[in-house]
Amino acid sequence: MTRSIPPIGATVPGYPRIGPNRELKRALESFWSGESGRDDLEAAARAERERSWRRLAALGLDSVPSNTFSLYDQVLDAAVLTGAVPPRFASLGLDGPGTYFAMARGTTGAAPLELTKWFDTNYHYLVPEIAPTTRFHLDPAKPVGEVREGLALGVQTRPVLLGPASFLLLSKAADGAPAGFAPLDRLDDLLAVYALLLTTLAAEGVAWVQLDEPAYVADRTADELAALGRAYARLGGLTERPALLVSASFGSLGDALPVLASSPVEAIGLDLVAGSLPDADVPGLSGKTVVAGVVDGRNVWRTDLDAALATLRAVEPLAAAVAVSTSCSLLHVPYDLDAETGLDPQLRSWLAFADQKVAEVVTLAAALRDGRRSPAFDEAAAALADRAAAPRVVDDAVRTRLGGLTAADTRRAPYAERAAAQRDRLALPPLPTTTIGSFPQTGDVRRARAAFRAGRLDAAEYTARMRAEIERVIRLQEKLGLDVLVHGEPERNDMVQYFAEQLAGFATTEHGWVQSYGSRCVRPPILYGDVSRPAPITVEWATYAQSLTDRPVKGMLTGPVTILAWSFVRDDQPLADTARQVALALRDEVGDLEAAGVGIVQVDEPALRELLPLRAADRPAYLAWSVDAFRLATAGADDATQVHTHLCYSEFGDVVAAIDGLDADVTSIEAARSRMEIVPDVAASGFARGIGPGVYDIHSPRVPGADEIEELLRRALAAIPGDRLWANPDCGLKTRTYEQVEPALTALVAAAARVRS
Repeated sequence: MTRSIPPIGATVPGYPRIGPNRELKRALESFWSGESGRDDLEAAARAERERSWRRLAALGLDSVPSNTFSLYDQVLDAAVLTGAVPPRFASLGLDGPGTYFAMARGTTGAAPLELTKWFDTNYHYLVPEIAPTTRFHLDPAKPVGEVREGLALGVQTRPVLLGPASFLLLSKAADGAPAGFAPLDRLDDLLAVYALLLTTLAAEGVAWVQLDEPAYVADRTADELAALGRAYARLGGLTERPALLVSASFGSLGDALPVLASSPVEAIGLDLVAGSLPDADVPGLSGKTVVAGVVDGRNVWRTDLDAALATLRAVEPLAAAVAVSTSCSLLHVPYDLDAETGLDPQLRSWLAFADQKVAEVVTLAAALRDGRRSPAFDEAAAALADRAAAPRVVDDAVRTRLGGLTAADTRRAPYAERAAAQRDRLALPPLPTTTIGSFPQTGDVRRARAAFRAGRLDAAEYTARMRAEIERVIRLQEKLGLDVLVHGEPERNDMVQYFAEQLAGFATTEHGWVQSYGSRCVRPPILYGDVSRPAPITVEWATYAQSLTDRPVKGMLTGPVTILAWSFVRDDQPLADTARQVALALRDEVGDLEAAGVGIVQVDEPALRELLPLRAADRPAYLAWSVDAFRLATAGADDATQVHTHLCYSEFGDVVAAIDGLDADVTSIEAARSRMEIVPDVAASGFARGIGPGVYDIHSPRVPGADEIEELLRRALAAIPGDRLWANPDCGLKTRTYEQVEPALTALVAAAARVRS
């Protein structure tokens, strides 16, 4: 390369893409329902890209990212970009969007790609399937098209791509691949596609390309590190290419940093929030630009600008140049704090959303260049001091109660004793059928909740409408023949936000939407202070539901680790301390449910694996406090009260011992998309309690048949004794419709009856 390269200056790795008012969500769901066409969807997508680029340029970024927008998921985009489309989708004969969404959501003739968590975040990505015969080929339309769109607006963008090594490390071997095959075996073939893409982008006049390699903030083998070096030796050695920024978020690169520093790339992006400063003696780093992620891209607290500037100054002697960035894509935070006019003004002064974080990046870049001149530094320091001194943050009663706990408060009687007591009380058949908790939330339910919040519906009428919906759900489950029922959760907007709204120490937003996957968005609460439970939360709804039927109805709670994982959590004390506070509040709720006659209580921990540290050395401490928090929440239950828990998409093999340590009587896990891959791990671990591996994937509109569910149950029975096996969907049914749910649950009950007989 001989042409000059513009400095990066101030930038971000990515930006929210669902739309400030969830415009893309509505466009997607309208397209999926057939209410709008492809042109409408593309127009909505183009409008959102244009809005984002104009906004980032106006906020002062020197380098604006492109190709961070996605109609569903950036890893799915990378699969399409490189031609990694499994044959079952390619053979459907669909158009481009049809194939794309079939991979994401499935069709009648093809199950979707597996869905799992993106590192230790609550974002879900689609897992590519790679075989020895996968024919990689370049489809550059998306990144090239976005570069051209940006130029038409007067914005020269920096395309962001998932790096080739991480793409393969995040993939799985396709069904039927020979033993010993790993997707990374195909690296050299994939590099040919990336090389062609870089050449294509250079021809478009692109100055910089960002290649993300976040898989390397986790422990990697010598062969995997060598693959990284081989990848960037080849791509960096291209004659015609843009300058390369290789970036990694969610931790430190560790042994991968010297590999990248010795490669012919121009810049390396480091997460200096979740990770740490590099050593001073990394060979080759002094010749690179370091893009320093010093503004937290995952949480909403205002940045300590003075501390961030000190970090940037510490990086300067290590590099040829220093640019300023957020620690990761701003995909994980809401758009704009200015929209939250209803937040308490003091709390609001402590916060920064995506746009405010971009402003912090720009301020820090200016200070790095010109010195600490901006009044933003003093404003940030004042906000930090105000937060540290605020009385609302500390509750002495909570801290005193926690200080009085002993080890006995986290222990129940042995499982065998509990199981016998529960058999006598519940009298369930073998292979009991149940669901995870929520049922579809109809338009009427959502409108009633909104009207109640807005004051257009009084409490008595709201309660009557929710009770009518609960009774409808109970009667439907009785008709379908389920053994253990749920009340359907019509009163809940979200499984974390609902509890946060009724616990002290939390605040909730009005517009703080964050994408979880596809069109699915959540509004994470803000956990700013010590947590307590002023009053019972779920008891009224659970006891009403139980009064309608003689079958057991589960009380439904969200567990302490998941409440932390799916909130923006205070950063002024250890997570373990905050988890114990939440657990103590839930312990009170479990006690009140039990006292009201509820015989089964489910405490969901779908995020247990999500928060697992990416480095093995950091995991024991996390697993110790996360298991302790769950047991603190549940160990007060009587022997005859059956405690359930539920865990979501993850590589469960990493946490099987912790799942056992939770000491729940029944654990349900998501297993349908992976076709029971987890079950042998569970069996091999010696897990000896009840287990319900999901047999129905609820993240897809596809309705499984009884034969398919029966096959999955029989796979599970090959490893799990029948007296401990449950039949249930993968997750809650909130996002599905009754037209999908009723036939799917009918098939589930029929399949369980066949296997039971």
